[in-house]
Amino acid sequence: MCDPQKAIADLASTLTFPSDFADEYPDCEVIGTDISPIQPGWVPPNLRFEIEDATKPWTFASDLFDFVHMRYLYGAISDWNALFREAYRVMKPGGWIESFEASSVLHSDNDTVVPGTAMYEWGRVLIEAGKKSGRPFTVYEDELQQKGLTAAGFVDLKVTEGKSPLSGWMTEPKWREVGMYSQVAFEQDIEGE
Repeated sequence: MCDPQKAIADLASTLTFPSDFADEYPDCEVIGTDISPIQPGWVPPNLRFEIEDATKPWTFASDLFDFVHMRYLYGAISDWNALFREAYRVMKPGGWIESFEASSVLHSDNDTVVPGTAMYEWGRVLIEAGKKSGRPFTVYEDELQQKGLTAAGFVDLKVTEGKSPLSGWMTEPKWREVGMYSQVAFEQDIEGE
């Protein structure tokens, strides 16, 4: 029997992937959504993917989910309040939501990301593109998550901030590994594949 509250308590505030969540809690039903059909075919039996446009009214019934997790939607959402209203609508009373967004502005501990460098310009260009398209990349800076979650009716918000390396330069093994995975993901995502 799936104990969603235990799963939520165990996994809340971690960056989880649907397949990892489904593997960890095989008695829970897990649904992953995306706007395009790019999900893997080999997934745990308790996981299914559905095509869903998060910027439109969600096709799920009200009070259906115990846990909603969303991440890396910056540059895709024009109305964050509407997004969180839909999340609130589909969640059961007492459910949890986890929203993870990063800053588009890259920083370095040794101050090497400065105006004129490629990494600095990357963030500047993304922010400008977001302004022009009406889909901001400044979700973190403008606190759009906190504002949207509060406006939707969520309470007891917890904000967790941190930093993460984008390459394997760190000396601590855990952060070196995180950086290496981040670098691979970052380099593959640039191509949009």
